[in-house]
Amino acid sequence: MSIIKRISVQSYTYTLDDFGPNISTYTQGVSIEIPKFVVTIETDDGLRGSYAPHFGATQHALAQVNQVAPSLIGQDAEKRELIFERLKSVLRHFDKTGIAALDVALWDLAGKKYNASISALLGGYRERLPVYASTTPGQKSPGGLDSVERYADFAEGCNAKGISAFKIHSFFDGDPKNEIGIMTAVRDRVGDKMKLMTDPASSLPSFMAAVEVGRACDDLGFFWYEDPYRDASSSASAHKRLRDFIKTPMLIAEHIRGFEQKADFVLMGGTDILHIDPELDGGITGTMKLAHFCDAVGMEVQLHTAGPMHRHCMSAIPNTHFYELGLVNPDRVWNGLQPPIYADDYGDSVGDVGADGCVPVPTGPGLGVTYDWDKINAWETAAVVFE
Repeated sequence: MSIIKRISVQSYTYTLDDFGPNISTYTQGVSIEIPKFVVTIETDDGLRGSYAPHFGATQHALAQVNQVAPSLIGQDAEKRELIFERLKSVLRHFDKTGIAALDVALWDLAGKKYNASISALLGGYRERLPVYASTTPGQKSPGGLDSVERYADFAEGCNAKGISAFKIHSFFDGDPKNEIGIMTAVRDRVGDKMKLMTDPASSLPSFMAAVEVGRACDDLGFFWYEDPYRDASSSASAHKRLRDFIKTPMLIAEHIRGFEQKADFVLMGGTDILHIDPELDGGITGTMKLAHFCDAVGMEVQLHTAGPMHRHCMSAIPNTHFYELGLVNPDRVWNGLQPPIYADDYGDSVGDVGADGCVPVPTGPGLGVTYDWDKINAWETAAVVFE
């Protein structure tokens, strides 16, 4: 038995150069400050597990972590299922995004206790994961993906590096013609050498606009069509209706939180492939519940964004296709969603992909990555300790 005696929640900020006013827009000479946090759980027998979220390190997730962390003191760190259920109950009035960071830290702790990777604890069966390049949105200012031609160039360049699939995030201007123009240019450039996907990110203004782009997906042979219009992929009935108009499989439910709600969305026929966000859907415990549920009903899943935890989960999920390398563009040296806090060679940029178009699953104990604590401590903006 390993009893939780201390939980530390450390906030830090790093500078992202040549991007602004957000992490999606390349702007030479402009810098923005990116806030993140890391959770560390310690037990009475000297064990320590940590997790630093990437995309999921939002301020409201941080608030939820700080709200529920005190309730874990004195609990057995290995009873992850019981802790998961208790955290769901405590956060029942909220979206429950605070569960993930604590859950993953507990898995990291368990891996270190048994000197095994999380992949091994999950029964992972593969060591390398095929990736797809997931672009930053387009921009009107110079740099990044600032034209239709640059999307096509970037797709071709990714394919030359061994990457076999490419997802478009367009200019998000709500114009189906512009969306279809990028899709067509990329398909014309890469031909049948890559699987292609598009994600309007809920920017299309109407149902019929979603139908128009969906039919273009059919014509161009796209692999999936993601979160098309302004309901933020929240209506199962609307997307079930959309499926009647198009043939391309839809990847929906990125913005719906939690196991029960996403299971309902699947059963209502709202998607063809379920989108799971491990950092927002309950960490490793929540992710694996959803993946197993979908496997039982003959549905495939995709994990949203990238990170060490995502790799461990994907290694043990047979009903999935690609690891999302996002968000990337031709002018991004590294992936800004991934905080630069690793003291080892872990990375989620195009340059980190092997010639086989894959990335490795970390093999060390727990998450199998090494955090640069000196760097995190130097960037610290706040720290809260519960004991």
